[in-house]
Amino acid sequence: MPSAEKTPPTRAHPSASEREPQPALPSRQDEVAAAGSELIGGPVGRRALLLTTWWTPVRVIALVALGMFALGMVQKAPCYNGAWFVGASSQYTHACYSDIPHLYQGRGFADGLVPYFDKLPGDMRYLEYPVLTGLFMEVAAWLTPGSGSLQHQEKVYWMVNAGMLMVCTAVITVCVSRIHRRRPWDALLVALAPAFALTATINWDLFAVALTAAAMLMWSRGRVVAFGLLLGLATAAKLYPVLLLGPLLVLCWRAGKWREAVAACAGTAAAWLVVNLPVMLLAPDGWAKFYSFSRERGVDFGSFWLILSQRMDDPPTTDTVNKLAMALMLLACLGVAVLGLTAPRRPRFAQLAFLVVAAFILTNKVYSPQYVLWLVPLAALARPRWRDFLVWQACEVAYFLGIWMYLAYTTSGDAHRGLPTEGYQVAIAVHLLGTLYLCAVVVRDILMPERDVVRRTGEDDPGGGVLDGAPDVFVLGPAADSSRSGTPDHEGAYVKWGSSGDRSP
Repeated sequence: MPSAEKTPPTRAHPSASEREPQPALPSRQDEVAAAGSELIGGPVGRRALLLTTWWTPVRVIALVALGMFALGMVQKAPCYNGAWFVGASSQYTHACYSDIPHLYQGRGFADGLVPYFDKLPGDMRYLEYPVLTGLFMEVAAWLTPGSGSLQHQEKVYWMVNAGMLMVCTAVITVCVSRIHRRRPWDALLVALAPAFALTATINWDLFAVALTAAAMLMWSRGRVVAFGLLLGLATAAKLYPVLLLGPLLVLCWRAGKWREAVAACAGTAAAWLVVNLPVMLLAPDGWAKFYSFSRERGVDFGSFWLILSQRMDDPPTTDTVNKLAMALMLLACLGVAVLGLTAPRRPRFAQLAFLVVAAFILTNKVYSPQYVLWLVPLAALARPRWRDFLVWQACEVAYFLGIWMYLAYTTSGDAHRGLPTEGYQVAIAVHLLGTLYLCAVVVRDILMPERDVVRRTGEDDPGGGVLDGAPDVFVLGPAADSSRSGTPDHEGAYVKWGSSGDRSP
């Protein structure tokens, strides 16, 4: 009798490494990351992927982020040791300025005044921050001992806030590393961003950034209501997070996900109202100060409006700049919406979110150095390429140094130590051009989706939640014809079949 044909043994249960898709490794896919990895032994090897240790990507990235945050605190050491108090120009020449210690007394926390309810001495009258940020500041004041000299209390207040902001940093990096399941190492861009470390303790923006990152993580997991609630809290801490609803509505429109869009907007409005309504009713003047201050504030540091004002014999009024800035922002939002509806493939959520927030920064009448924190997580998700990210970061670091040198020049009297007006205008231009460059490469990725590194592995929108893999139902322009003639692939994105049988996005 013929012998029975032997079949290779099969395993009933594949290993975990076979069941789960392996994470994307920048040291293998990004030439800059590969070159940088030579400092620690070179790109990760094939067998390293089979090892399971305590050192997961998320934990490594979080520890790196905390280490960079600590280095940023060390950079503020000259001010902590006296430059905040010995004179105005000293804190600028050391590039270690922070709003936090100055506002401890300047906004009544040292005297136990209640934000929004108690009037402040001087012209400000009330705290000019959104309600949830005011609560963050107040909690830090509760944790600051009231003993010792005022300078000692201010230093402790800064240290308490730094500890709370360090927690926010950990939240941001963990959320970003988990949004794209197969690309956790993209969060290393956030952790190692030099501008992030330099500006983290200038103000309280990291609190809103952490809430926004947590909201985006919830959206990536399909938890629409949780996304809305967290985004509403983020908007109660800073105004910019509400801008993310615009890209979301455009993408949901294109995918026909109206129920999710309405739920997200309703959750955002509900959370914002829960936080703001009590203060709005009980202390309406204090609550409105943030909005009236934003409207009445003149052209200030970092904006192209400042360059125009400094170079014009008859600069525009604040009211005129408000109207023009609003018009430019609306035009930019319209452009992003058209891009989202006409792109050959539906853009990823992070791409449009980055473009809208960048548009707000570029058109606004003021750009404080810490505003870069708004963009860092979005940039890491929208364009996770080290070369482009580092080019942009170099421009932001140049601006960080430029504004302090300019302030040193204006506060050093006849000595004129620092950067003159013309030099500061160059620093502003560098910041604007760096941001525009990153916007340009994101737009290129949208118009040429085959160049998007996130989609090269066959994924659609890993951070898009309910949008990930959803087919288009409303498309404008030539993309509409492509979607009708194409065939939806396993991810729901329309593709055309080539003559050889392979597909191209």
